Amino acid sequence: MKKKQTVIEDPGEMIPSKSRHKKEEQVEEDEAPVKAKRSKPEEAAGEEVVYHPVKLSRSDLYRPPSAEELNQLKEAESLFHCSLLKMQMEELLKEVALSERRKQQIDSFVQTVTELLQTVPESPEVEVSDLSWLSSEVKVPFLLVPKTTKGKFHMAPPASVDLIGSYPLGTCTKPCVMVDLAVTIPADVLHPKDVLNQRYPRKRALYLAGLAQYLTSSSDIGTMRYSCLHGNRLRPVLLLTPSGKESSSFTVRVHACPPPGFFKPSRFHPQRNNIRTEWYTGLQSSQSESSEPPTPHYNSCVLGDLLPRAHLQFLSAASSQCPAFAGGVALLKVWLHQRELDQGTGCFNGFLASMLLTYLLTTHRISNTMTAYQLLRNSLNFLASTDLTVNGISLAKDPDSTAPSLAEFHNAFQVVFVDPSGHLNMCADMTACTYKQLQHEASVSMQFWDDPTVDGFHSLLMTPKPMIRTSDHVFQLCELVKLQSSCKKLNLLSELMDNSGNYVQAALPYILTLFQQGLGQRIHLLTHSLSPEPEWSVESEAPKHKAHPPLSFGLLLRPELAASVLERGPPADSPKAAEFRQLWGSRSELRRFQDGAITEAVLWDGKSTCQKQLVPQQIITHLLELHADIPESCVRYVGATVDDVIKTGSEVPSTGEEESLVVVQSYDDLSRKLWRLEGLPLSITAVQGAHPALRYTQVFPPVPLKLDYSFFDREKTSRSLLPKEGRPCPAYITPITVICHMEGSGKWPHDRLAIRHIRAAFHIQLGELLKKHHNYICRPCPTHLDVWKDGLVFRIQVAYHREPQVLRESVNAEGLLVVRDNEEAQALEMVTIHKPLLTSTLHGLQQQHPCFGAVCRLAKRWLGAQLFSEDIAEDTADLLVASLFLQPAPFTPPGSPQVGFLRFLHLLSSFDWRNNPLIVNLNNQLTAADYTEIKNDFMASRESLPVMFIATPKDKKLSMWTKRAPSVQMLQRVVMLAAESLKVLEHQLMDGGQVQDVRVVMRPPLDAYDVLIHLNPKQVPLLGHAVDPPAVTFSRGVLTGTVSQSGGALPVIDYNPVSLYLAELREAFGDLALFFCDPYGGTVIAVLWKPKAFTPIPFKTSQVSARSVEVTGEEANTFPNVEAILEDFRVLGKGLVKSVEARTEKWSF
Repeated sequence: MKKKQTVIEDPGEMIPSKSRHKKEEQVEEDEAPVKAKRSKPEEAAGEEVVYHPVKLSRSDLYRPPSAEELNQLKEAESLFHCSLLKMQMEELLKEVALSERRKQQIDSFVQTVTELLQTVPESPEVEVSDLSWLSSEVKVPFLLVPKTTKGKFHMAPPASVDLIGSYPLGTCTKPCVMVDLAVTIPADVLHPKDVLNQRYPRKRALYLAGLAQYLTSSSDIGTMRYSCLHGNRLRPVLLLTPSGKESSSFTVRVHACPPPGFFKPSRFHPQRNNIRTEWYTGLQSSQSESSEPPTPHYNSCVLGDLLPRAHLQFLSAASSQCPAFAGGVALLKVWLHQRELDQGTGCFNGFLASMLLTYLLTTHRISNTMTAYQLLRNSLNFLASTDLTVNGISLAKDPDSTAPSLAEFHNAFQVVFVDPSGHLNMCADMTACTYKQLQHEASVSMQFWDDPTVDGFHSLLMTPKPMIRTSDHVFQLCELVKLQSSCKKLNLLSELMDNSGNYVQAALPYILTLFQQGLGQRIHLLTHSLSPEPEWSVESEAPKHKAHPPLSFGLLLRPELAASVLERGPPADSPKAAEFRQLWGSRSELRRFQDGAITEAVLWDGKSTCQKQLVPQQIITHLLELHADIPESCVRYVGATVDDVIKTGSEVPSTGEEESLVVVQSYDDLSRKLWRLEGLPLSITAVQGAHPALRYTQVFPPVPLKLDYSFFDREKTSRSLLPKEGRPCPAYITPITVICHMEGSGKWPHDRLAIRHIRAAFHIQLGELLKKHHNYICRPCPTHLDVWKDGLVFRIQVAYHREPQVLRESVNAEGLLVVRDNEEAQALEMVTIHKPLLTSTLHGLQQQHPCFGAVCRLAKRWLGAQLFSEDIAEDTADLLVASLFLQPAPFTPPGSPQVGFLRFLHLLSSFDWRNNPLIVNLNNQLTAADYTEIKNDFMASRESLPVMFIATPKDKKLSMWTKRAPSVQMLQRVVMLAAESLKVLEHQLMDGGQVQDVRVVMRPPLDAYDVLIHLNPKQVPLLGHAVDPPAVTFSRGVLTGTVSQSGGALPVIDYNPVSLYLAELREAFGDLALFFCDPYGGTVIAVLWKPKAFTPIPFKTSQVSARSVEVTGEEANTFPNVEAILEDFRVLGKGLVKSVEARTEKWSF
């Protein structure tokens, strides 16, 4: 194959231009064979290419692999869980790299801008505060506070125009392509003393305004806007986009800089002052220069403008040594971008990512020969294990004598990473909280990177992590103008001077410290949103600080401590008691505890679990009001907004935790009593709960009921309670299923009917014994025994472990025993084996993660409200939610119901159901080998498997929970509605300006359905649980007050007219239509005609139910008789159906 070899050996043929940076050359060479194949048709176009086998000599044939080949093989085996991850990362790098065409567009536009800038006309010298030389169309991008400062200014052409930043370095990536252009202000415009009192930043802003005024006349410039570098108001920049089609493909960011070395770096020592109090406040002051407060942030702003060219040289030298440098930076930038850490004030941007990699290269933590993958991994490992808030790092090899020490940097800044000059802290604006968030994200990434059961690539680089979906609780500070009074109260004048009047940045570190002191052990992590980089038109004034969007804060809670209502402080005589009292103010009081200790303590309000979850909200509002003068009305807390849809109880609101606990305790008591029963012919081997309420996941858990006997009639024989005619439907009473396994014995018959008779006899005897020993009202049936206990109904089903096997056996015509699986046996196994096992496993998960049950309840409430509860059954929904807790990557397990619900919607809408099984590793029983086996089996028999495939340790191949539903069409609709609900809900929770109504995601769109059957609310027993409960409620035969433990009369159990009517409709018309209803108080049944039902079929006497005959010539065909069917809907539901509304007439054409 000579032809092929030549193509591979000469990668030069495939490289379009020499200007590609090293990373891309590397990728080109690696990918050369693939490209060679792709180029085959092009060659073939010219002449027919004939490949001939090459005769290799024996030495060539058995030649050992070269060092490079060995290296690649070893790398794919050891570094990547599989070679797939390597290919995914290489594809991603190609995706974010700039194409040659884009680079040519950028180069030509930069050339045009450079030529334009070099012809800027001179203007006469004026005072800095005199703006008469500027036209009224262009404003200065600077907040002039105080109004005036000394100095002269004139416009002149720039001394030089240079490319800086990521584009010349080769680390510029899509989608937001930003090209930096440094314009050097001529030396005669500046003065060495301009570092004082904002003179230099103001001249810099004036120079940019002068450039903008000149460029407005050019037709080559598309749009022109101002912005601030990383949100810093002292460093405005000019954003230019090209005219024409390319206007949105990239932006050129023009920076005005002083000539290199114009100011002495020693002027910017973090302990020096460059803004005088007298000038800033306008008040006479007798302070000497040495007693002025230091201005480290202001100093680092000005110094940052002096060094970009030096930084570019430094980074270019380092990247030229390491071929994969650009790839490593690109991956790190993608990782940061998905975590919202790469933009805004105090972010960890691409420049810092490049500097971090260079630091690791210069300190030999990584080697020049590593791949982009290894560079990313080592960077994250370094970030996870190094705390720059305590031990800063420096790139300076031998700094001069005037450079500050690391200790001096730590005194002035929260995070320290010093540049190669030794004078500039590149993380000057970063808060300790942001760095802790970066550390946390890196350590979480490292944990799941090594887990072969996690899709590392997807979790690491493809899943976005917005704050609302990452943090357990989120709250916002609105009306940030109130922070001015906080600065006064906290006495932050020197910080305001240092931040040039930006009260948001001045107060933020103090507020964060306050939160951390108050929340203490309750939280793992406190994060905050990074102030965005404002953009505004060159014709308008710079936006004021009060235009700042609300500040968002995220809390990652420790579930075991976050909801504690007691904050126990130091003993009364301890020196720390005064600090505690100072922090909590009037809320702190002396208390004596059971162990005899007398300590300071704070008691927060909260009776039910859902109230206790909001203790952090009470802490935050109290501390802000006490220490920062921020009223409660300015704090928007969205920790449990969505929980309202499952709240019950008027006096003490609850989201179901307390009710579930009552059910579980009552069940545990019944279980103990069943175990102790004597007088049964066979002993009980196991008692297992098989109902969602027993694993805390029932949407509205059963509540103990005290019945109003006047509401009912008595049945003559059994004295049971029957609802009276004309009364509303009585309260729905849920039977709680309990499976009772009896021991095996030779006396059990081997006939299916006989086994059923024996089971019925056990039900009768269990009922008699429970009545005799505990006075429980019992009603035995052939299939179960209902027990009325503590105002709840337990439905006991006796099970015999060999019965499914008996159901599978049959004798054929020849008299041979045949064992064949059938639906009856599977259904029995599901009820007696799989459901009890799932219930006990998920009950264990609830003990580990206290909010698991609440997330399930929210998820199932949404599925019910959107009419999907028939398609995604309760057990399926519980397994979907369990997967969020067992495999949360790239998140941590949800710590609040709301964040769990948002992730549930995200899972539904983004999971690739077509190509992947969802593996729920219950009790951590599956190994990496099991995962591989499940995926291989799934791919091998994909077409025959359910569309939503959920594998568990006990069900690796069949996905029994989703075997019957959902169908492809219903899953598509679930995915679509989940995506839309997530978008609407996240937008609403994060945007206080919107109408706050979270129930909007619970209201189903009914326009897709053909017929709506409206029900009479009086006959809907769960009406009170509806998404929008009616103002008028009906008496349902229930009294308030304590419930007696035993005795009384047995009410009608499991009577819900709506579900009985639905079952009748499905049985009668299931071949013609689909029926949907919200099981939790829905008053509408939505009907969707099946398209196939309306195709005409030849007349047969056996198939004329609900059909009308149409004769055309010789043929007689039948069609569904829709008018008659709608009339049948009314007749079947007499008393329950209020009206039937035909929405469409699909059948009529």
